[in-house]
Amino acid sequence: MKFTPAIGLFVLFFSLAGCAIDRKLAPDLSGDQITVTVKVPEELIAEEMQVMYRSKLCTFTDHTASGVPYQRDGYQRTDIQPVRQGQTDLYEAKLAVDGGGDCQWRLSNVTFGVMYKDPTKFGNEVVYGAGGGVVVMFDGNNPGRAGMYKKVESDLVLRKDYYPWISERYIGGYKKRVNLTGEGSVYIKYQALQARQVYFEPVLHSGFLAHSIGPKKKYEGNQTIFYYPDGSNSPEIQSKPSFRKLQAIRLAAEAQK
Repeated sequence: MKFTPAIGLFVLFFSLAGCAIDRKLAPDLSGDQITVTVKVPEELIAEEMQVMYRSKLCTFTDHTASGVPYQRDGYQRTDIQPVRQGQTDLYEAKLAVDGGGDCQWRLSNVTFGVMYKDPTKFGNEVVYGAGGGVVVMFDGNNPGRAGMYKKVESDLVLRKDYYPWISERYIGGYKKRVNLTGEGSVYIKYQALQARQVYFEPVLHSGFLAHSIGPKKKYEGNQTIFYYPDGSNSPEIQSKPSFRKLQAIRLAAEAQK
């Protein structure tokens, strides 16, 4: 049978309508890549990276708060475990910019970070909480995690200070967690449209532990109290240890050595 232009247009329409299109990712590992490297302190481990791809070809219908429908870019996530580089403390993952497939997926963002290797070193009942996370956006789409983001015009090099923070909560059931607290929120966010290298070096100050104890009963004025390594304590507006206080305590202690 002769293949006419009309038939070709019908096949294209049939595919794009979603009846036959394959929405799977098929990253092109031989093409353009972004290398993400994490320098991991001895007490921590590198978390699995959450890599997001988006497609302007394979869209879906969403709705505004008032119920008005609109089209959004499709998205797919794949998780990648960074690989240790020899016997070093560097862990690396290479992310294909071209996500491939019928949808022509493109790399949108990556979420990665570090966490405690063994939370029970702080007590048998202790579990890991949060902190030490990074989100890097490679396009104009905000992945939605809380917090503002900074823009960089080239490759991204991050060296950030972190402190261990033990959090005890009683309301709703007793929970004891160890967190990594630093500047900003749980995730620090960047937009790096031109980056091809992302380097993250978390600096863990293990000797400067913050500790918080939440109220046992809920009533007005009853607050979580934060205890600092210099013996001081106070409530905090942001419900996390003051990064400025921790930095000042550490720098003062180091200056006395």
